[in-house]
Amino acid sequence: MRDFHVHSNYSDGEFLRSMVRAAESAGLEGVGVADHCNVATRDYHASMRSVYGFNLDLTYERRRQGIDRVREEFSLEIYDAVEMDYDPRDEAAIDAFLSEAGFDYAIGSVHDVDGRNVQVSSHFDAMSGAERDAVVDDYFDQLVALVESELFEIAAHVDLLERTPPLRGRATDDHYRRVAQAFADSRTIPEINAGRALSDAGVVHPSDRLLSLLREYDVAVTVGTDSHRPTEIPDRVDFLADFIAETGLEPVVPDGFER
Repeated sequence: MRDFHVHSNYSDGEFLRSMVRAAESAGLEGVGVADHCNVATRDYHASMRSVYGFNLDLTYERRRQGIDRVREEFSLEIYDAVEMDYDPRDEAAIDAFLSEAGFDYAIGSVHDVDGRNVQVSSHFDAMSGAERDAVVDDYFDQLVALVESELFEIAAHVDLLERTPPLRGRATDDHYRRVAQAFADSRTIPEINAGRALSDAGVVHPSDRLLSLLREYDVAVTVGTDSHRPTEIPDRVDFLADFIAETGLEPVVPDGFER
């Protein structure tokens, strides 16, 4: 089993060596270090990068040197990857950066709608039902555009809204069918994401409803623990192994991925 989605101290995770050590101890054959990155030039995103230090667009070469050093210490495969924030307005900049950086693979994610992080409940608590539905519509418009852009090998947590109580359960079958059809027509594949699977909410991405449609459309999947701390990796790996066994899924390696 390989985990294509963990983070390190080059974004919001813990030390690179500690994450890799935990992955090897968990019995993984490979681990993908996919730190957050955003190349948008709008003021909001520039401010967020400064405040939170998400600067992989400036530090990826240094991280690559670190990955090369850590590869000498461990026997599992270590992949040099990225989790890129996607907005249709940034496609040209994303394409140029990914072409320049030459990562082993790229994960695309939609985290924001109209400058609001969809994981922050307080952004949506005061909204009416119609306003929340509009946010859901916009989220899936961006997600479909992400898949259709063909910029990414993997799409992360493709129903991220399910983490957020004011938005949870508002996605419709029409939303999910649009997503499933987009994946069916694309090289990009969704991940089974365990980032909230062991939380009180018990959210697995994609949800049962969406996963059922993805299987109906014969869409392949891969897996990612979305771990930010070494202590998260073992339990999430065990969860994913059980989930795969119970569902009969056969996770695949991202298209075009070579190491």
